[in-house]
Amino acid sequence: MALTAADIAVPLARYARRLHALAGPRHHVASPLGAWLLLALCAPAAEGPDETSLNATLGCRPGAAAELAAALLADPHPLVPAAAAVWHHERVSGTVSRWLAGLPPQLQTGPLPTQAELDEWARRHTLGLIDRFPINDPSIYLLAATVLATRVSWEQPFELAPSAALGPSSTWAALPGDVLRTPDSPFHEQFVAATDAAGDVAVHTALARGGLRVTSVAAAPDVAAGDVLAAAYDLAPALATRRSVVRRSLFDLPLGDGPLWAISERTAPIKSGAAREERCTAVLPAWTAHSEHDLSDPSLGFAAAAHALAPGDPWQARQAAMARYSRTGFEAAAVTGLGVALAMRVPRTGLVRTAELRFGHPFAVVAVTVDSPVRRDPGPWHGLPVFSAWVAEPEDAGQA
Repeated sequence: MALTAADIAVPLARYARRLHALAGPRHHVASPLGAWLLLALCAPAAEGPDETSLNATLGCRPGAAAELAAALLADPHPLVPAAAAVWHHERVSGTVSRWLAGLPPQLQTGPLPTQAELDEWARRHTLGLIDRFPINDPSIYLLAATVLATRVSWEQPFELAPSAALGPSSTWAALPGDVLRTPDSPFHEQFVAATDAAGDVAVHTALARGGLRVTSVAAAPDVAAGDVLAAAYDLAPALATRRSVVRRSLFDLPLGDGPLWAISERTAPIKSGAAREERCTAVLPAWTAHSEHDLSDPSLGFAAAAHALAPGDPWQARQAAMARYSRTGFEAAAVTGLGVALAMRVPRTGLVRTAELRFGHPFAVVAVTVDSPVRRDPGPWHGLPVFSAWVAEPEDAGQA
């Protein structure tokens, strides 16, 4: 039975934690999926210890991972253009030759391009978001790459608010300019969730036109970045695929200001027939990130992949990624390379508890693909995290 996005949710989250941990708590963006896909495409060449290592890194049999990678390339998500390529010197033989013969037809193959041609390939397949291919080495004789990109508009744009809305405990509240405030819209959802990895967290998720859901997760300032990202990788696919998550009632949380939210209470008209009601809004900064990642750490699997293809030959693996989160939409791209060399009711009065969730210190973001509502059977991309970020450098939302 073929693997699905749900089957690799846990191993992909583990892989994401390793990749983001190597980047550290600095402001950055990455596509763990882009790196995972490249490993999966290289995996069929592995034998013995290399196969065992890749099995552990991918979280599944290399052959099954390669089949899923081929399925994703054969049936791309309409909002996330994806491509893969393998270029090589004319005279390859042995393991490399056999591996090339077994690659899925969706991969572009051919002789090694010039650096200018590689840069153009990156620009073309990333919607112009990335200008340069991340590897530049004329001694390389074998080069494999994957690329993912997206450029989407929110179903409902954010509103603007002064940066002071991030709250008195936020150092970002003193920055000039505006931040984003959620509109009253079914396309924006915000709540407090209980998580195993990061405790109680503030969650905001926004739906883009056509099927991309971008979820932001903020935990208490003293929670490690890796734990916040782990919580985000758990929550974002669950929300995208409509699985249940543990939501905290505002009536179980204390009133007043805090680093993650401000909770107030008043008597007011309520929409439901209950005696009390909960409401949430959220404020969060706009942001842009450009990152380059060295993927040579053994925990990321490329050492085993390179050894399987060309034992003893020098190699390098890198990823270039970018993302922009603004009032009107979201865009992101990543190029990864391995080179060897609601109903109306009559209002009634009740107790209303309101929380304004504040993303006023570094937080995690995960973008997940979802199928169109007209698609009857889940496609291979449904619920798949494609980009993730650690946001530590806010921008003026009014300038986006």
